[in-house]
Amino acid sequence: MLRHTRLPGESAEYLAAREELRLAEVDLMRHREQVAARRRALPQGPPVDDYVFLEGPADLGAGDDPVREVALSGLFTAPDRPLIVYHLMYGKLQTEPCPMCTLWIDGFNGVAHHIARSADFAVAAAADPPALRRHARDRGWNRLRLLSCGDSTFKYDLGSEDEDGAQDSTISVFTRDGDGTVRHFYSMHPRMAQDIGERGIDLLNPVWHLLDLTPAGRGAWYAGLDY
Repeated sequence: MLRHTRLPGESAEYLAAREELRLAEVDLMRHREQVAARRRALPQGPPVDDYVFLEGPADLGAGDDPVREVALSGLFTAPDRPLIVYHLMYGKLQTEPCPMCTLWIDGFNGVAHHIARSADFAVAAAADPPALRRHARDRGWNRLRLLSCGDSTFKYDLGSEDEDGAQDSTISVFTRDGDGTVRHFYSMHPRMAQDIGERGIDLLNPVWHLLDLTPAGRGAWYAGLDY
């Protein structure tokens, strides 16, 4: 049942404005659903190289245990499952972990066991495995596969690294054919257009949406590594 609980003191002006806002929010939801349907209907993506990553032990306290190589195709746990990879801005010219990427991954760690019901998930960065493990320990990431790809062209090919080694955050989705061929399905970057530099992956993080509910909105708030 759709109903609005009228609170004491609400004016007719407030109620009318809130109803207009509700209808706009309904339109936004329906448009998001249309966009999601178009994403799902994308034609078959191109095959990609079977990139090789370096992965440290899953145990955050494993110290200096040796790393192992894992191919992109080896990140799929079943043929019919998609693979989601978040590109962490860390490594090469990004000498410190990106605070905003860290915010995103803090959230991913919390819901990783839910994601695993339907998809495989990993985080890839240009930083070496020991540096990634140290940052993971600092943040308490204990449910994520952390992959180092600094020695491959994975991030460059997917658009999250330039020729000088500058890093960008990106989300990529891959599929695997029955014969083992890995295909690119979808990628999204923060920059959506010349005048939209940092909003492309906002839907992946609830912090912005909670702040957007408040009178001041998100404002100029920016994440940090000191908390």
